Amino acid sequence: MTIPIVLESHENRSYNITIDSLSKLSFDNNVAIITNPTVAGHHLETLLSKVTAPNLQIVMVPDGEEYKTLHTVEDVLNQLFEYKFDRKSILIAFGGGVIGDMTGFTASLYQRGIDFIQIPTTLLAQVDASVGGKTGVNNKFGKNLIGAFYQPKAVYIDPAFLVTLPPREFAAGVAEMIKVAVTFDKEYFSFLQNADLHDLETLKKAIGKSVTIKANVVNQDEKEMGIRAALNYGHTFGHVIENETGYTKYLHGEAVAIGMVMANRLSVELGLLTSDEELQIKTILDKMNLPTDYYINDVDAFYEHFFLDKKSAKNKIKFILPKGIGDHVISSDISEDVVKKVLKTFGAR
Repeated sequence: MTIPIVLESHENRSYNITIDSLSKLSFDNNVAIITNPTVAGHHLETLLSKVTAPNLQIVMVPDGEEYKTLHTVEDVLNQLFEYKFDRKSILIAFGGGVIGDMTGFTASLYQRGIDFIQIPTTLLAQVDASVGGKTGVNNKFGKNLIGAFYQPKAVYIDPAFLVTLPPREFAAGVAEMIKVAVTFDKEYFSFLQNADLHDLETLKKAIGKSVTIKANVVNQDEKEMGIRAALNYGHTFGHVIENETGYTKYLHGEAVAIGMVMANRLSVELGLLTSDEELQIKTILDKMNLPTDYYINDVDAFYEHFFLDKKSAKNKIKFILPKGIGDHVISSDISEDVVKKVLKTFGAR
């Protein structure tokens, strides 16, 4: 299956997303595979059997969201300079969302920009992070606050890499599938409610549907000036949760799952979502073994964290809320009192 990204204003940056067994990749230029020890231990030998290049280097970065920093990117850049890479060199992001985000950001910086390819090895990266050109790193103020929109040259999604994925990591990826289903496609949501995602053909179909939805959105709005913001359903709340817990307690998809539950509660409060629809979404999250509860110790502090979100502007918080199942609303006009009322329901019981 091949899904095109055709950017309306940047046709020269259009590329294909291929969902299939990884084919042979041959390059005439310098190539560096950016990965971490965990992924390398499982899959690097397989990738090396597929890639040929006159100068092929392996760059290892530490495994974990806490290493998604400018310091790590600088280390990678320094290694590329030591390898004497030039402007025609290519980076391959081989790992999950953290690897993909950092590799893309590094590619955008090296000698003012070189090509990179995404070969995602986690479900979350395959259905979400590898598609659309968002790159970046975290800092003490929040998640992905330093970065760039920088599109890959190609994306190769091979579900076979998911065989070694731990159950938590798999579920975290399913959260992103549920995210796009709730906000864009009611029929897809119904499919996920009954799907056995451990069946390879069913999984490939689900990955293809998620990627198609995201590709259609990115094609319309590459730099998130409009509809692409809807892909952040669950993220406004989820990023605060990740920040409060130091990026160590929850996987990204787990934080997004809790964030969706919080967004749903706000949607019910505003009359956009019925209690039955709220329950349907929570039920599928529970079924996929995703966390759906979080204790907010300080509502005021939690609320203030919203203003560090990239989607906030002019001292207003942009919320992405489901409007029924299969549609959404993007609003920057929800009162502080209403939001805090909802946040308090996640406090002392």
